[in-house]
Amino acid sequence: MPDADLRAPTQATAPRARLALGALALGGFGIGTAEFAAMGLLPGIAADLGVSIPAAGHVITAYAVGVVLGAPALTALAARWDRRTLLVALMVTFTIGNLLSALAPTLEWLVVGRFFAGLPHGAFFGVGAVTGTAVVGPSRRGMAVATMMVGLTVANVVGVPLSTALGQRMGWQAAFVVVGVLGLATLLALVRWIPTVPSASDASIRREFSALANGRLWTAFAAGSIGFGGMFAVYSYVAPLTTEVTGLAERSVPWVLALFGIGMTVGTLVGGRVVDRSVVLAVRLGFVGTILALLLVATTSATVAGALVSLVGLGVSSQVLGIALQARLMDLAPAAPSIGAALCHSALNAGNAAGAFLGGAVIAAGLGFLAPAWVGLGLTVVGLAIVLVSGRLELRTGPAVPVDAARRVGATP
Repeated sequence: MPDADLRAPTQATAPRARLALGALALGGFGIGTAEFAAMGLLPGIAADLGVSIPAAGHVITAYAVGVVLGAPALTALAARWDRRTLLVALMVTFTIGNLLSALAPTLEWLVVGRFFAGLPHGAFFGVGAVTGTAVVGPSRRGMAVATMMVGLTVANVVGVPLSTALGQRMGWQAAFVVVGVLGLATLLALVRWIPTVPSASDASIRREFSALANGRLWTAFAAGSIGFGGMFAVYSYVAPLTTEVTGLAERSVPWVLALFGIGMTVGTLVGGRVVDRSVVLAVRLGFVGTILALLLVATTSATVAGALVSLVGLGVSSQVLGIALQARLMDLAPAAPSIGAALCHSALNAGNAAGAFLGGAVIAAGLGFLAPAWVGLGLTVVGLAIVLVSGRLELRTGPAVPVDAARRVGATP
């Protein structure tokens, strides 16, 4: 039986559907600003708290670990909750976590605050993906997911650069206060515009977790978490890369982040269209594009033009990959697409944690701020290899998802 989130009767009228997707996009904007703002503010956090930049990178890892653990756990534990109620509860938790981060007096407390703020991240996008699909209908799933994710990418064009500039002027704490305000605005929009979307009548914690007993699901998870670590190995340290390697002034960092965000926005729109044609094709294109972009980062970032072009390209390719991975994991969990979509964000943030850690490790080892790009390149190549090998195995053993299940979740066979 398909998840009730995806039943046709849930579909809203066109104006109401646009408002509902707008509320989800606003949530994505706040979450995206929270996730990536720390990367632009890393030097300031390190200086203010008296630690090294690699040590300050632990706040990025902490947020990512919160996402990895919170996404499947919160989604499954609230399996019987109305989707709107669950989205509101997740946004309350997110808002509190960011306000606690703004009040953190030490690195250790900031790590705790970022972990707490990360817990609802993946569940919000997971539940939001199937809620958006329910509102617009399964045939427009790619568009629904992409619209919600546009909020996250626009955060990289507007929210992250502005919060970085604000943090440089008023202290990094101000950025997290702004994110808390965005969380409050999202709460109002969710309550006002998201329709009631009940869970399935037979929903249960056991049913949600039973969807995890799927080897192909975990293969896709591994490919995403390893492969996406490549992008985060670079982006976690984009501020020192821009200033120490490319030679731009610190005030240029927000503009570099904005360009990266433009690339992510383009990638989200392109990814949504490609996913609606073929999920597998979108996954492979995303991986290949990310590999090429990371190679450019590693070899051309010493010049301004090279750095900007390669970072924009990385933004485009990484978002094509992110949209494709979310659709793929939803396809592989047709009985519980909420947890499949949430697992995508666990996978991406496992990559975030690994990329930030490994990137920081090579910097701490004295290999320079270009070294994370080479680490990232290796991670993404491994992710693509997993995808290609698993694809060949599927040709021998049959499709990963039965045709009737794929149709129920709007998958591309």
